[in-house]
Amino acid sequence: MAGKIVSINISEKKGMRKKPVDEAVINENSGIEGDAHASSQWHRQVSLLALESIKKMQAMGLDVKPGDFAENITTEDIDLVSLPIGTKMNIGSEVVGEVSQIGKECHTRCAIYYQAGDCVMPKEGIFIKVLKGGKIKTGDPVEIPA
Repeated sequence: MAGKIVSINISEKKGMRKKPVDEAVINENSGIEGDAHASSQWHRQVSLLALESIKKMQAMGLDVKPGDFAENITTEDIDLVSLPIGTKMNIGSEVVGEVSQIGKECHTRCAIYYQAGDCVMPKEGIFIKVLKGGKIKTGDPVEIPA
């Protein structure tokens, strides 16, 4: 199974929409340099959401784009929610991650929830723990090794 990165997104503070960057450095057992969620203290080091999930929200009439759901990496052509916890994934030519959580509980309703009455990140976003760091850029492959 293979897809690609369509957007890399970071924010300095938690709870904010993230801004796209062309490339980023992902540190082993931490996350994306410069992103508020990077930490070795927990298993949700990098978040991923499929562009296909964002398109569902756009179809509901919302003006949303990659990064608006606070995901670090927006992917295309890979069914993220079908990946079981423990699945390894290669991101770009260097980074290796392991699926550590599927979905999350939304403790506070975000602006998107209030606009649409729903949000895809809690159900369709996934989180990985970084096993091997490296540099990634938009357009890089996201692959699940056989």
